[in-house]
Amino acid sequence: MKKDLLEINDLNLSEIHEIFKLAGELKEKRQGFGEPLKGKTVGLIFEKPSNRTRVSFEVGITELGGHAIYLGSYEIDLGKRESTKDVARVLSRYLHGIIARTFSHKTVVELAKYSSIPVINGLTDYQHPCQALSDLFTIKEKKGLDGITVAFIGDGNNVLNSLLYICHKMGIKIHAACPKGYEPSKDMLKDTAVSASIFSSPADAVKGADVIYTDVWTSMGQEKEYRKRLKVFKKYQVNSELVKLANKDAIVMHCLPAHRGQEITDEVMDSAASVVLDQAENRLHVQKAILVKLLK
Repeated sequence: MKKDLLEINDLNLSEIHEIFKLAGELKEKRQGFGEPLKGKTVGLIFEKPSNRTRVSFEVGITELGGHAIYLGSYEIDLGKRESTKDVARVLSRYLHGIIARTFSHKTVVELAKYSSIPVINGLTDYQHPCQALSDLFTIKEKKGLDGITVAFIGDGNNVLNSLLYICHKMGIKIHAACPKGYEPSKDMLKDTAVSASIFSSPADAVKGADVIYTDVWTSMGQEKEYRKRLKVFKKYQVNSELVKLANKDAIVMHCLPAHRGQEITDEVMDSAASVVLDQAENRLHVQKAILVKLLK
């Protein structure tokens, strides 16, 4: 594997399957796997608040025998209080790895450029690779990966970007329904054209789908667009009527946090088709596998 995991394209297909295999072993032997990170300290640099990313990484590092240090935006203030270049070089003298959750993808790229230790993208405005890997691991558990079609309903954001690339690598069809002007970039669609199809209608996107995936309409950093987005995305809600149009045994996914009553209804979120909690749990196991691969 490369030194860093900044985006899905940092991994080849074989490495993705290796991560899935190790994640399965770590999940099965959660308390009895040993301590491959014993004596290692990992820093979590977070410009954005977090529930799943922070907790899953901190718990995972601890269960692997390592130690985590949380560094919030008020402590480092990347690029303002101190240059990203200097932060990377200094922390490389203290730590064995960095997990960075930043607004701009350029920030995590710069961190990795000047760090002599592995840097893992915990979310940027461009991609969320740990989320996408955990999502596909969950689909593998629930449905298998052969002949699967994933339908994503909503904004062409970092989560969809990552899903487009990982589905493309794994030969999985992905249908995305996005409002006009909120689709993924043309370059990205060109890169993933073999597996990706873009629809304006959610109903068309979910036909024949084995997985229905959605995310919030307004991500962190887009709060000023909230009211506008409520209107634009009104018809892009995952509700029971939409789910009925997919394959009979389709599962429903959401990366959380969910704005219930907006992009997804309570009825669907809490239904038997929902694997949202399994998806959240698998962040822990997959990220532990990533940590072992990069830091051991």
